Amino acid sequence: MRYGKEHKQATRQRIIEAAGRRFKRDGIDGSGISTLMTDAGLTNGAFYTHFTSKDDLVATAIADQLQAQNASIVAQAEPGRAGLEQIVRWYLSAQHRDSSDDGCPSAALLDEIRRCADPTKRAYTDGVLMVIDGIAARLAPDDPLSVRTKALGAYAMMAGTLQLSRALTDRQLADELLEQGIHNAFALLGVEHGHSRPAM
Repeated sequence: MRYGKEHKQATRQRIIEAAGRRFKRDGIDGSGISTLMTDAGLTNGAFYTHFTSKDDLVATAIADQLQAQNASIVAQAEPGRAGLEQIVRWYLSAQHRDSSDDGCPSAALLDEIRRCADPTKRAYTDGVLMVIDGIAARLAPDDPLSVRTKALGAYAMMAGTLQLSRALTDRQLADELLEQGIHNAFALLGVEHGHSRPAM
């Protein structure tokens, strides 16, 4: 039985999404093609119908994860400083920390991405800049490029804070670290430390 183009695209997307979750759970190196395809409910043989190599899937999945993060969090945040606060509070929330499978690929995979081939690094760079540009547009709507590096620095600090909070066994200390990270991100971005919570 031959399937149409839409079915093939839906199957490919299912593999990409399953791989994105698995990579964040077990790491890129710790996720074999067999496991990735099982997660997607498919046989190993179907893999090469959709991807030329595991590296091809890694680059595609990382780009997809960052696009999803941008669409569901950054693009949904309010304009201006209120939106910055929403983004920071979501990113450094206990919920985000405790659900790494559905969370930011930067916090989960950055160390492995640096060892990946250039196509994966390019896919990551393009994806992360999309997120950063959404932050920069709220920081300086009239000239977002002027604050791109500042936004990237804040994002890097938030990703590191999230990683460290996930690694701590002391829950209270991990929670306090997230709160401190929120304060630090607001200071870096020049946002008044508000009291609103994200509506996401």
